[in-house]
Amino acid sequence: MKTHTLVIAGFALLTSTLVQAQDSIVGTWTTKSRKVLTGPGFYNPVDDRLIEPELTGISYSFTADGWYEEAYYRAISNPTNPNCPSGIMQWQHGTYTLPGNGSIFLQPIEVDGRQLISTPCRYDNSVYERYHQPEFIKSYSVETDKFHNVPRLNLFQFDGAPQQPLYLAYNPPQMLPTQTLNPTAAPSATSKAKRDEPQIAMHNDAPLNKNAIIQPTEPLNADKIWWAGISLVAVGSALYMLPSKKQIS
Repeated sequence: MKTHTLVIAGFALLTSTLVQAQDSIVGTWTTKSRKVLTGPGFYNPVDDRLIEPELTGISYSFTADGWYEEAYYRAISNPTNPNCPSGIMQWQHGTYTLPGNGSIFLQPIEVDGRQLISTPCRYDNSVYERYHQPEFIKSYSVETDKFHNVPRLNLFQFDGAPQQPLYLAYNPPQMLPTQTLNPTAAPSATSKAKRDEPQIAMHNDAPLNKNAIIQPTEPLNADKIWWAGISLVAVGSALYMLPSKKQIS
């Protein structure tokens, strides 16, 4: 009887610990710019379009019953040509679990994730495609930020590298519905969008056209150009060496 009581007490303590840990990350968290937030302001599932924020940033939202949503808007530097950076927007949602070792595992809904990549110095159009990437957060901590005096969420990636600090913006969280938003049998389709219109509008029955992805121009083949030049020189030399006919006066 005593052992049974200890087991129940231990299970209750473990459950309480997990609930407290889960509740500690509940809400919508965002980076310092506060311009990137999950919810309908970042992704419109009805028109299937990503909405470009004013500034770059990251946002995560967590519910108490195991659902999450994330929004990324990042600039990618170009060391070889600093005047030609790229931009990337990513959105996913799905479920998350807390294994109990201080980590978080994020499992997105495969067909719902979206990604928009803009490389203005290389392509005239942006590439819009489905995106699916499970995430493993090695560890996290929640504390009160001493400067802003608000709750701060610290996330450490799979290799232990820290992400940007996230600050609590909403509790309860600001999120889109947690069920599958755009069910489809073709999860790998892609499309393109005009750069000045990153909010792509597509039909929900076939939201992305895989035949519309931008393909880079095939580079010139130097060997073909060389042999073509040699052939032209040979033909020209042969014609030059032919005897000319004398005109009859």
